[in-house]
Amino acid sequence: MIETSEHTTSYYAASSNWQTDYPKLQGEINVDVAVVGGGFTGISTALRLLENGYKVAIVEANRISWGASGRNGGQLIDGFVMDLERFEKKVGKVGAEIAYQMGIESRDVVLERIEKYSIECDLRFGFLDVAMNQGDIDEFHEWIEDKDKKNYPHKMEFIPKEKLHEHIGSERYVAGVVNYGNGHLHPLNLCIGEARAITELGGLIFEQSKVLEVKHGAKPQVITKEGVIHANKVVLAGNAYLGKTEPKLVGSVIPAGSYIIATEPLSEELANELLPSNMAVCDQRVGLDYFRLSADRRMLFGGLCNYSGRHPKSITGVLKPKMERAFPQLKEAKIDYEWGGNIGISINRIPQMGRIQNNTYYIQGYSGHGVAPTHIAGNVIADAIMGDTERFDVFDKVWHLRLPGGLWFANPALALGMMYHRIRELLA
Repeated sequence: MIETSEHTTSYYAASSNWQTDYPKLQGEINVDVAVVGGGFTGISTALRLLENGYKVAIVEANRISWGASGRNGGQLIDGFVMDLERFEKKVGKVGAEIAYQMGIESRDVVLERIEKYSIECDLRFGFLDVAMNQGDIDEFHEWIEDKDKKNYPHKMEFIPKEKLHEHIGSERYVAGVVNYGNGHLHPLNLCIGEARAITELGGLIFEQSKVLEVKHGAKPQVITKEGVIHANKVVLAGNAYLGKTEPKLVGSVIPAGSYIIATEPLSEELANELLPSNMAVCDQRVGLDYFRLSADRRMLFGGLCNYSGRHPKSITGVLKPKMERAFPQLKEAKIDYEWGGNIGISINRIPQMGRIQNNTYYIQGYSGHGVAPTHIAGNVIADAIMGDTERFDVFDKVWHLRLPGGLWFANPALALGMMYHRIRELLA
């Protein structure tokens, strides 16, 4: 897979509502806040600051939503911390409750932006988690019971095997649970729609402007090849693609590959057979499969998360057999698109949020669960810049492991860890 400064050859790029063409950063400008990274985190942070009267500039090395924000599975799932019980041991009950409420709010932030700025992004409600064994079913019942205790605001429904065909035309799964509040959308169109809102509010966006250095100090500088942004505050929102831009963060987040294929448009009859309720679907394995239908009835199928640091020679060659195991009906379906990219993995699966020299903020490490969490994270960073640090402080005090030896050690170590969990699943 060859990367360029333009969008990857994805279905999303081919079906985007419009192509961004913001100028390069040239010369010197002064703003209140400079944001490094034009994905969901940076866009969300900038939008909230602009809505509150701040002068903001975003600088992006490639195109807006070039990275994971424009390549992901398009699944809109609430939640911010995956394991709240473990998180509570680190931050206490009050901190865990703040994180839980952030998770609930994360999905709402996306919906509010879509409505407020009239963003066309193929939003559909309904998310189906599917079970492959009795252990998954037991976990579903515990999950629903826990949600009920916490007065979870969205309807959830356990789907037994005999009713599963109402939602999915596959014999591979033994039960499911539907969340009617979550759903799926076109992530690239969402992100570029939010970017358009930023410019309408007076924000500045610079593309094709790789940041070479962030000079810290009383008034930090964001430096590119042809320009400099002078700011009172800086936000680092590059996540898996931040690279060595900030030496203090190198090794904190490990980039892992994630990949998707898209079929040719399916007939209405076949699409209705495969996913009758048009929900996004995900199984419960560490090496999970996830899939959904696009607005033009393509099957978008992801399921190859690669922790080795190497991209596969053929994405279709690996993913199409997986898709056919779930849906034998797609054996003859042509694959029109294949693509992938990196997601940022935090070792403890807790998003990393902190500060460098008091005026440079960062947020990263969503660990593959990012469309909704990135939006609430942007709000939390913006709120901290505006003086409300309650939610930010909960995450700022969490210690995160940095693996030694750089990526040559980190990616193989992570791959071995994931292999261990996958072998346990196969033997269970």
